[in-house]
Amino acid sequence: MNVLDKESTSPRTPMNTRRRFLSLSTLGAVSGIGALRAFGQSKRVDGPIILSTWNSGIPANDQAYQVLQEGGSVLDCVEKGVNIIESDPNNRTVGIGGFPDEEGHVTLDACIMDERQRCGSVAFLQHIENPVSVARKVMDDTKHVMLVGQGALNFALRNGFEKKVLLTEKTLAAWKKRKAEAEASEPEINVENHDTIGLVARDAEGNLAGACTTSGVAMKLHGRVGDSPIIGAGLYVDNDVGAAAATGWGEAVLENAGSAMVVELMRHGRTPQQACKEIVNRIAKKFENWKNIQVGFIALNKAGQIGAFAIQSGFKYAHHSAGKNQLIKSTSLLNKA
Repeated sequence: MNVLDKESTSPRTPMNTRRRFLSLSTLGAVSGIGALRAFGQSKRVDGPIILSTWNSGIPANDQAYQVLQEGGSVLDCVEKGVNIIESDPNNRTVGIGGFPDEEGHVTLDACIMDERQRCGSVAFLQHIENPVSVARKVMDDTKHVMLVGQGALNFALRNGFEKKVLLTEKTLAAWKKRKAEAEASEPEINVENHDTIGLVARDAEGNLAGACTTSGVAMKLHGRVGDSPIIGAGLYVDNDVGAAAATGWGEAVLENAGSAMVVELMRHGRTPQQACKEIVNRIAKKFENWKNIQVGFIALNKAGQIGAFAIQSGFKYAHHSAGKNQLIKSTSLLNKA
C-alpha cells in the first residue's frame, strides 16, 4: 500500500491535507536562508549528518552512513543503523541479549519516523530481533501507526520475521543474580540500565528521519512500555524543523512529551543545544526524583546543527559529519564530583 492509499483510508485526511497545505504555504513564503533564519538556523552545515545515543552510536552511525553512500534513503539509513545494535547480543538493553523484565521475558519497544511525517511503532514485542524493522513494516504496509504485544508478534511473523529466543545466557545469568539480590544495590544509572539507541539523520538533500529502539529498563514490570516507541516522546521528526530522540528514564520523558517538545522549541528559534537543555531543565523541575534518574536528549535541526544535554554527567552521543564519526560527552545538569 502506498502512502496515498494509506492516507485515503483516514477520516482525518481532508483536515490533515488542508493543515499541511497551509503549513507548506507558510514555509514557501520564507524560502532559502530566510526560512532557516526564521527557525534560528542561519548557519548551515552541508552534507549528511547522523547523530545517535551512547557508545553504540559509533557503529550505528558507521552503518547508517554506509547505507547513504550506497544510495539508500535517509529512512533506510536510520533503520539499518540501529539494526546492527539490535542484533548485537552483547548490548544488554537493545534487541537480542536485552535485559529481561522481572519475570524473565525480553520485551522490545521501537519506533521509526520519516521526512513525510509517516511513522510506525511496536511495543511489548517479544521474540523478534529487529523491532524497528517491524515498526517500519507497520508504517509502510498498514494504515496504523502502532501495534503491541501478541498482535505485533503475529504481524511480524506473517511478514517474514523470524521468531527467536532473545534471552541469552549472559543476560539470563545477570537476571538471576539481580533477582537473588532483590533490590540490595542500584544499577549503574547511565549505561547498564539506560542505553536506548536513538538515531536521527539528515541526508545530503536535507531530508530528516529517525529511529529509536530498546528492551527497556531492566527488571521492569511485565507489560511496561516506556517512551521509546511513543511518537513525540522517545522520538520526533519534523522535516521542516528538525529531529530529536531521548534516552534514559522513560516515564519522565513520557510525562513531558520530551522529543516533540525539543523539536517544537527548535521551531520557535532555539538551537538544538538550547532546546535539549530547556527540556531537561523542565523535567528536573517537574519530576520529583529527578536527581536519581538519567534523561538525555539529542537533536539535529534542518540546517545540520546539533545539540545534546542530560541530567547526569555520564551521557555520550555519536556525531557523524563531514566523514568523521566521533563520540562526544554531553553537557549535563548534574556533574560528578
